[in-house]
Amino acid sequence: MSERGGAKGIDAMARYDDLPYRTCVGMMLINERGLVLIGRRAGGIEHVDDEYVWQMPQGGVDPGEDTWLAAKRELYEETSVRSVEKLAEVSDWLIYDIPRTVAGRAWKGRYRGQRQKWYAMRFTGKDNEIDVVNPGGGHKAEFIGWRWEPMQNLPRLIVPFKRPVYERVVKEFASLSGG
Repeated sequence: MSERGGAKGIDAMARYDDLPYRTCVGMMLINERGLVLIGRRAGGIEHVDDEYVWQMPQGGVDPGEDTWLAAKRELYEETSVRSVEKLAEVSDWLIYDIPRTVAGRAWKGRYRGQRQKWYAMRFTGKDNEIDVVNPGGGHKAEFIGWRWEPMQNLPRLIVPFKRPVYERVVKEFASLSGG
């Protein structure tokens, strides 16, 4: 390894603490039975564990974009779903760090994690509206499958580094799972 390559690696590790958080939204889509939509990840470098492959839809917020509008856009781009009603939102921004071992490869090394605004949405459509393999607007599929899951199960299905965020989201929206 060249001296320059070694120095770059050291600089990248030292830089991790200085990296910003990517601004994102997360969506808890709840059906009429009080179950939550989760998708099986198609991949992604930040998903370091083959055991924890399920997550709720989430995605980036464009500069100047309203977070509620971003949530509806991202939900459509990942699931084809448009039939929703806003139920609630977490008032705080929830933050997680990705593991240092993948930080240089995820999101082109520009972020140390995400700061997310979370929304609970009631799904008012029919299950056949959901299409994660061929999502809305011709976007690349982020999921290879989906299912409805009881809300209380969500934290144990997500990669461990995102678990505290999911625990908080479940706590915030627990009263909405009554159907």
